[in-house]
Amino acid sequence: MALQFLKRSLRRQQFTSQLRSKLGLFVAGLLALVLPLFPFLPGGATTASPVQFVTPDWVTQNASDPNLRILDVRINPFDYFSGHLPNAVHIADNSFRGPNGTLPVQYWQSDKLKSLFEQAGVTDGSKVLIYSDGRDVLGATMVAYLLERSGHTNVAVLNGGFAGYKAANLPVTKEFPQYRPGRFTVKENSAVRVSLAEVKQLIGKSGVTFIDPRPPELFSGQQQVWARNGHIPGAKNIPWVTFTTGEANFHQLKSLDEIRTILADRNVKPEDNIIVTCSTGREATLQYHVLKHLLGYPNVRVYEGSWTEYSSYPDLPIETGAGA
Repeated sequence: MALQFLKRSLRRQQFTSQLRSKLGLFVAGLLALVLPLFPFLPGGATTASPVQFVTPDWVTQNASDPNLRILDVRINPFDYFSGHLPNAVHIADNSFRGPNGTLPVQYWQSDKLKSLFEQAGVTDGSKVLIYSDGRDVLGATMVAYLLERSGHTNVAVLNGGFAGYKAANLPVTKEFPQYRPGRFTVKENSAVRVSLAEVKQLIGKSGVTFIDPRPPELFSGQQQVWARNGHIPGAKNIPWVTFTTGEANFHQLKSLDEIRTILADRNVKPEDNIIVTCSTGREATLQYHVLKHLLGYPNVRVYEGSWTEYSSYPDLPIETGAGA
């Protein structure tokens, strides 16, 4: 009797083990099918990320969250007056930059960024959604970058922007929200950026990839804008618009598979030490977020001074033409 009981017990354990194994494989396969369908939803990420790209439906799902602060960063206030997301606060993206005594259009120091975010009602506990319109997706990604740079870890960019939101037939208002300025603590995150001194040391180093998302005519030096025109030696020109659906909607990103193909065609590898550099540090933020937060590339940083700073040093090497 004892022997038969033991055999039956072993068979039950084997059956349970096999069932758990099959169930685990089923769940893993299901996740593999489902997660790629939601690349821009917070729940579609396998790891937490301080910056996410979310759909218009996400706005509806989170509209009643008292900690949600929506920033409309369109440059023209009349666009905001004509209609905006409910409870959105207008603060133009160009408010976050200015002269620093040497260079124009540089990001403000931490104390001024702190004041700007507080005036917009952002607090340490805020979930911040940012959107813009037209070609100014770069303004939305720039403000998201500055929040991450300031140590804020709950930021979302509206994928599709204001145009995508309206196309989804979601509510728009002309009413101004009532709110109190919040308490925003800046915790400097130096890991997101590199300085000019670091750039000098990284040029030509193995495993280092400079990505320049400017239009080809600026990258090549064909269009004469600065005192010195061209690009950082060895940089790869991947215009930022190639990551979007273009004229249809500059705020709508292409699928991640399409973006991976673009990067693979330019021999950009996930394991590279990637520096994104542009004209003024604004264009770079779109590709920074996509590579780091959506694709999960582990070592991606922004050179904030970009060509505005780099070109002002006559002793630094430059290249012209189509580049690598």
